[in-house]
This record gives sequence, structure tokens and C-alpha cells, in this order.
Amino acid sequence: MIRKIIKIDEEKCNGCGLCASACHEGAIDIIDGKARLVRENFCDGLGDCLPGCPTGAISFEEREAPAYDEAAVKAAQLAAADEEHSSGGCPGSKTMQFARETEMAQTEIPDAGFRPVSRLNQWPCQIKLVPTQASFFDGAKLLIAADCTAYAYANMHEEFMNGKITVIGCPKLDAVDYTEKLTAIIRDNNIRSVTIIRMEVPCCGGLQRASENALKASGKFIPWQIVTISRDGQVLD
Repeated sequence: MIRKIIKIDEEKCNGCGLCASACHEGAIDIIDGKARLVRENFCDGLGDCLPGCPTGAISFEEREAPAYDEAAVKAAQLAAADEEHSSGGCPGSKTMQFARETEMAQTEIPDAGFRPVSRLNQWPCQIKLVPTQASFFDGAKLLIAADCTAYAYANMHEEFMNGKITVIGCPKLDAVDYTEKLTAIIRDNNIRSVTIIRMEVPCCGGLQRASENALKASGKFIPWQIVTISRDGQVLD
């Protein structure tokens, strides 16, 4: 049948995965770093994936395609939910890597000038949720940051997150010792350097100790540094 369906321009696609996340039907996968419409009968032609594409790689076209199969979509969604439930998984912890420019960048907003862009290069970023092994860790500069630092320090994205893989946590709120998890991340991946950013408050010492212990336990000798942020948003050291 002839119907409206999405079209993906692979030349424009940067593989960010935002369209796959936006497609509630699961019609899109990221394959070899590019978005692909892999299940034509799952595409409803409504275009939830269009607004999320930062490069304009997605458009509509009318062509011969299988009819939208709502029953198959629902069955796949139920199967995925059952798998996540049985494995203790969470849709919000699905790993993704974003294509970012490393130089200073801003996004133009009509009638509002410019604003800085995000420098978060992967998802998830919470230490409790991030896997111990992932492709985004390969050759990464690792930033281990206390939750509050991004709110206290205004230039966190450009000055510290830019070009790094960021993992965040709060040992006081999570009530956990991150040492084992961080040790596995540093030991089992090709980490090039580690930057630890903490607040000046005493409870942030738990994050610093866990990071230092992980570096020692990993058996690796890689460059690392600690940066402390004051409660009023200044770099102390």
C-alpha cells in the first residue's frame, strides 16, 4: 500500500539516537552509527521522531510500505517491558552516546539570541545506572562529579564536561560506596584520564575517597586530578 512513512537521510544522520528514543513504536534502530528504519510496519507515520533530530535527517515520504501493525507494536512493547522487568532493567538506563563538537559552541534561538549547548556526551550518567563497560568509555577522559557541582559551578559544561564522559553521584543520598563500581569502570576500559569534581562540603569526601581508592585498585597509572567547588560556585583548587 502507498502511505506516509518516515525517510532517514544517512548523510545527515550523526547517530545520536534521539530519534530511536522518541519513536515509541520501536521502528528505528541505530546500526553502525546511523539511524535506520528497520521495522516499516512499526512506523505510524505521525513523526514523533522528527522534532528530536538535531541535523534534520528525518522527513516524510509517501511510498509503498507495509501497513502500520498496531498489534505487533503492542506485542513488542509488552515483550520489552517483560524483559526489562525480569532483568531489573529500566528504559531510562538504556545506554546512548551523543555526537558533540568539542570546540566552544552555541545554539541560536529565534528572537532570543544564543545559549550554550549541552556537553553531556552519553546516557546514563548516574554512577548507579551507568554500566561498567560501554563503548563510550573506550579512550575516554572520565569526569567523576558530585551531583551538586553542576548547579554550583556555572561553567560546568564547557570547562569540565566538554570532551569527557561524565558520571555523577552523591554518596550521602545514594548511601553507597562507589569504589567497586568505579574500580570496574577504570580497570575494564581504556580510560585516558580521570577528573574528580567535588563540593567543599564534608559529605563529598566520600566521592573523592571512592574515586581515589578505585584508581589504586584498578592497577593502572593514569593522570588524575581533583577540583573542589565552593558553595557559592568558585573553584577552590
